[in-house]
Parts: sequence; structure tokens; C-alpha cells
Amino acid sequence: MGQDWKQYAKTLLRTEITRKDLNYVEVSERLKALGIDESPQNISNKIARGSFSATFMLQVLHAIGSSNIHLEDI
Repeated sequence: MGQDWKQYAKTLLRTEITRKDLNYVEVSERLKALGIDESPQNISNKIARGSFSATFMLQVLHAIGSSNIHLEDI
């Protein structure tokens, strides 16, 4: 994979959020239900940078119900 890892990470999260037909407000609400306080703007900023933690990525994926991620699809 000869691509930028930050770009890959942000594309992965954006793709999964889009697949679930969600926006950042809805992602924020789902995270809040798990006890994780992230504003929609903060989520947007983190994903735009592509330099978020693995913990953040796993929290988002869990909150939106993504149990299977197809890395080769990105």
C-alpha cells in the first residue's frame, strides 16, 4: 500500500460513517450514549486531520455499529 496512512485512516472512517448513512451529529450522539463526549465539530476536525488515535477510531466504529471493515475497499 503506497499511500499516505493519514489519508487512508480518514477515508476509512468517512467511508464507514457514510455506509451507515450517518452524519457527525449522529455519530456524536452515539458516542455520547457510550459515555464518550465528542462534539460533532471535534469529530469532524479529528477525521479531517487523519491523525486520531486508534482508540478514537475504535470508539467511532463501535458506536456506528461497524463490526466488519473491508480494508481493501478503500
